[in-house]
Amino acid sequence: MDTAILPSTFLLTLLLSVGLFFFIRASTKDRIETAQLVSEQDEAVLMSQLKEYFRSRSYRVAAVDREQNKVTFEGNVRPSWFLAIFLTLLAAIGIVCLSLVVYLLFPGLSTIVLAMVLLSPLSGLFYWKKSERLEKVSLKVETTQSEQTSSSKITVVAHRDELSELQRTLQLKPGI
Repeated sequence: MDTAILPSTFLLTLLLSVGLFFFIRASTKDRIETAQLVSEQDEAVLMSQLKEYFRSRSYRVAAVDREQNKVTFEGNVRPSWFLAIFLTLLAAIGIVCLSLVVYLLFPGLSTIVLAMVLLSPLSGLFYWKKSERLEKVSLKVETTQSEQTSSSKITVVAHRDELSELQRTLQLKPGI
């Protein structure tokens, strides 16, 4: 085998391992965004729909600011079994690949490096421990009047997945 291929393969595999490490670490990161959504319904009907939506998603009202027409909901985010298993499998595959390349370079270390596969469940455990958290959703509802219709503008600060689900479920349009 060409002697230049093994070190370069090792370097590329090591870089992929670093990328995998950061991917696993990023799986627990908050992805909070602010969105402005528009509804054709008036404020009272919309607020009752929003409360029912968040109640059905296991959120509770944490604070109400009547002066600014702002409501804050809280809910526990539970980790996903699928993602924990998926991250464990990714880590195991990454470690096996790294082990194979290390075996080609250093045949004496093959059993030690291959035994590192036993550490792959730590990635699922890391995700499981870090992803469970208390999440807050902040809503501010404003009524906008035009000559023909009345609509409501909602400013929502929440996780990006929650924003898309809220928009889809209540059929809200993106604001300008």
